[in-house]
Amino acid sequence: MGTLIQHLIKLTDHRERDLLELTMSKALIDLLPLQRVVIARVVSEEGSNRWLQVARLDAKGGGMVADPLHVDFSSLPKLEDEKDRLRCIQTRSRVEVALQGDAGPRISYAPLFESSRTDDDGVLEIHAPKGLTEAEQGTVDVLLHVYRNMYHLLAYSDRDGLTGLFNRKSLDDTFYSAVLEELDEGAGSSAYAPLDSKPVVGQERRHRVPPNYWLGTVSVDHFNAIGEKSGHLIAEEVLLLVARILNNTFRTYDRIYRLGGEQFAVLMHCPDEGLVLAAFERFRTNMDKFNFPQAGHITACGGFTRITADDSPSTALERAERAVDYGQHQGGNQVASYGELVRKGLLGDLVNVGDVDLF
Repeated sequence: MGTLIQHLIKLTDHRERDLLELTMSKALIDLLPLQRVVIARVVSEEGSNRWLQVARLDAKGGGMVADPLHVDFSSLPKLEDEKDRLRCIQTRSRVEVALQGDAGPRISYAPLFESSRTDDDGVLEIHAPKGLTEAEQGTVDVLLHVYRNMYHLLAYSDRDGLTGLFNRKSLDDTFYSAVLEELDEGAGSSAYAPLDSKPVVGQERRHRVPPNYWLGTVSVDHFNAIGEKSGHLIAEEVLLLVARILNNTFRTYDRIYRLGGEQFAVLMHCPDEGLVLAAFERFRTNMDKFNFPQAGHITACGGFTRITADDSPSTALERAERAVDYGQHQGGNQVASYGELVRKGLLGDLVNVGDVDLF
């Protein structure tokens, strides 16, 4: 059993936000007389909000972590189905439920964040055989306070300063840690992985990619003309609104990035190319219908590609951007699949030799 100081050191050692919830859960189980710790986040899809358990740890051993990119959204409980969790985030205060009277087991809920402005809202759910003492609750508060500080610190380094979307550094990190290093090491990936999952010794990272990851890019049509006509501030406002449309169109657990300038990217896990195309078409339609204040009618092109076992972020982005370029050369306001363009003979397939791309 480690000390509080030792667990705080572990919590502040991380450079990836995805590991913070599990580290905090392990600290709570190690330091306090608890039965279970659950961390549940609010995820959304097309205006519907549900609960996703991103981490669960039991005192007797075992537990699981969730990969949001693999989750079946329709199988998740709705917010109103977990009334105590919902009350916790609505009131931004701790909620405690006694299961068998004051001396019996109870569940307490604490909001992960003090403000509802975060796009990663959720609750810390603690199952205990009895009520926590004041000192024990103080330990929970300290760990949660450090977790919040670390989360926001790491979020700042992962985010684009203008739009608040993930930045290119975050794309590279996620590509290697979440895409090419699947916990189950293969194509049959599950949304939930047991905590005792072990990598296959000697297996190369690049061969662990599952077959259903997709990377897409989006580029605003005629963006330079917008800046020249309306000015720098209006062009920045356009980018902010494009980011909002992206957030409102794609699922909470799809990763949305700003690559720079008018270019954005989306990393998603989806079982079928047609569903990916439909998602990008929804975005294109939402852009087409939106009236940008002071800028008027603005469109965008999207392109996407399936991630392969030999990909790096750069090679996958190159293919997606070629699909975008094709759409813009065809007049803009289009979405294209790189694979479909190649199948139709409209693009030559890329062959990578070292750092040189051959067409």
